[in-house]
Amino acid sequence: MHSLCDHLRMQIDPPCVVSLTWRLEDAQGQLIDELAEPVEFFVGGDDLLSKVEEALVGQSEGFEATLHLEPEHAFGEYDADLVFFEDRSVFPEHIEEGMQFDGLPEGATTRDVPTDAVYTITEVYDSHVVLDGNHPLAGIALVLALKVRDVRTASAEEVEHRSVATSPLSVLSTLPPPPQLH
Repeated sequence: MHSLCDHLRMQIDPPCVVSLTWRLEDAQGQLIDELAEPVEFFVGGDDLLSKVEEALVGQSEGFEATLHLEPEHAFGEYDADLVFFEDRSVFPEHIEEGMQFDGLPEGATTRDVPTDAVYTITEVYDSHVVLDGNHPLAGIALVLALKVRDVRTASAEEVEHRSVATSPLSVLSTLPPPPQLH
């Protein structure tokens, strides 16, 4: 028997905003990320992976699911061609592993890689730096246990930006970002 409140719950129907909590692990059960407090995400835009959105559409507050995401449905396969050396001289003096560049640094000599990707410094040597254009979770199968805490109508601004924030978020938007260089 359902109560009247059950019938009044807003259904997840894009565009809308959901508040989620989750636990994200790799296929071996190692914790990658955990949202203990609800975080809002725009459904029907750029905030969530498509497989996550597919699981949410038609559901409502209280919905729980455990999703098994293969790399092609998460952050893609690992591409060894996106890992390369670049001359140390094209980088600022103070760099460290984990820093990211939005695109290639000015003066870069590597030509056969996308110029619009985010590149992470993985190693720093005296003469060169190793850059990796793969997402940190590329090539990894993931297990995402999520719960819908709330559903609300999206604002006109959120619909326009296709995101709760003014810039697109990823499913892991709540992980602390590494230092970025622009």
